[in-house]
Amino acid sequence: MRCPWVVGVSGASGTPYARAVMSGLLDAGESVDLVVSRAARLTILDETGESFRDAHWKDDLARWLGREVGEADIAYWPAGDLAAGPSSGSYRVKGMVVVPASTAACAGIAIGLSKDLLQRAADVNLKERRPVVVVPRETPVSRSHLQHLLSLHDAGAVVLPASPGFYAGATDVQQLVDFVAGRVLDAIEVPHTLYTRWRGELGGGLGAPPPGR
Repeated sequence: MRCPWVVGVSGASGTPYARAVMSGLLDAGESVDLVVSRAARLTILDETGESFRDAHWKDDLARWLGREVGEADIAYWPAGDLAAGPSSGSYRVKGMVVVPASTAACAGIAIGLSKDLLQRAADVNLKERRPVVVVPRETPVSRSHLQHLLSLHDAGAVVLPASPGFYAGATDVQQLVDFVAGRVLDAIEVPHTLYTRWRGELGGGLGAPPPGR
């Protein structure tokens, strides 16, 4: 029986992180239920030049990810569909990743606003005690934002800021993006080879680069 991960993409800058996380999940043989907020569509257009439309989501997603996707791999739910599968706790999923997570999305999830499917799905996964990873990408942060992130932590979410590490020997932007995506996959225990892990050895501590990197 299909049991996907829900991936919510909010309107914060950082849509390459969402792309890398989804690619990592698909590479690991996982299925995805995708929710893209209205604001995220504008951000995707700004950051990639690609449009993302509900009516043409499959073609638009294939261009964005750079790969063909089957119905068993990814299911798409419009953000305005509050009757969608992920809006209910009885709908079977493994958990949820919100990447990138805007300050508005973090606030809405933290207070249980459920103004759209992204916020509702995150609230459902928290109440069902499933893994939830929230990836804020905002700097600097205000007091209210910090309070909302603390509320998410206290509710059981993993707050994983989009803060790439440089110790893995990155030489381009995509490797920094992959580092954050890899840390997200680590948090939900999905195997990957997105970055070189630290081994704590004398004289360096980096292992061999993962294949193709």
